[in-house]
Order: sequence, then structure tokens, then C-alpha cells
Amino acid sequence: MVRGKTQMKRIENATSRQVTFSKRRSGLLKKAFELSVLCDAEVAVIIFSPKGKLYEFSSSSVNKITQRYLKNVKNRAIAQKTTEENIEVRFFSVRNLKCETAELRTKIELLEDSKRKLLGDGLDTCSIDELQQVEEQLERSLISIRARKNLLFKEQIDRLKEQEKILAKQNKELREKVGFTY
Repeated sequence: MVRGKTQMKRIENATSRQVTFSKRRSGLLKKAFELSVLCDAEVAVIIFSPKGKLYEFSSSSVNKITQRYLKNVKNRAIAQKTTEENIEVRFFSVRNLKCETAELRTKIELLEDSKRKLLGDGLDTCSIDELQQVEEQLERSLISIRARKNLLFKEQIDRLKEQEKILAKQNKELREKVGFTY
């Protein structure tokens, strides 16, 4: 005899409902037992009948398994809360990074504009005050460049004078060895 597909809805006839409950309960408890034996899994099934009667199966202790379940649920809740907090922190970090990026873009644009003006480009739209500021900036830059250049020349001259002294001393020593006098 071929069974048809059972519709998932409440069985209206009380006797049929009780028979179906009894058969399916037995089948469910049997499957739980098979799962625990075949897979060495800890299994607990708790069933309350429509009249409130308790049926249970557990591979070890129902209390032990329910405590383990509650601990696991608690840990998952903590992990989920931590994950939500991390997401919140990341969201604020991303928002802060976007603001910082926008500020840096503005600074870069200002610096590029200033650089173009210092190089003499884009001066057509500048006012007299802006041109005066660019000129003053260039003069300050020239003063700084000349100061650095003079410092390098002075250091180079000092090194060359030191080298000249060393060479003059060596020359004197060689002349004395050879016996050459002025």
C-alpha cells in the first residue's frame, strides 16, 4: 500500500490526532536513540503531549544536556553581542575614515593649487593680494634655499681646507724625505 503525502495541518479528529501523536512520538524517540548510538552524539528530546504529559529521551542526562545547551546559548548571545559591538565600532571607524579622507582631499587640493601658483601656473584668476602672497612665499623660499646652499658651500670649503692642510703636511714630509728645500 502506497502512502500519500501528508498535509501539514492540525488533525481535527481527536482520536486520529492521539493515534498520530503516539506513533510519531515513538518514531521520533526511536530516531533520537539511533542518532545517539550511530553517531555517538548527545541527544535529548523532550515532548509534552496535548494533555501535558511529559515524554523524554536522552543519551546521557537530560539535565546535563539542557545545562550544556543553555551554556551554549549564553555563549552565542555573548558572541553575537560582541559581534554587534564590533560592527558598530567598524561602522564608526569607517565613518571617521570617510570624514578624514574628505579633509585630506581638501588639503591635497589646496596644496596642489598652491604648488601650481608657485610654479607660475593658474595665475590668471588670482587677485593682486593673492599674487602678492605668492611673491612673498617665493622670496621666503629663495632666502631659505640660498641659506642652505651657502651652508653646503661653507661645509665644502671647510672640507677642502682640511684636505689642503693634510696634503700640504704630506708634501712637506715628502720634501724632507727627499731633501728638497725651497
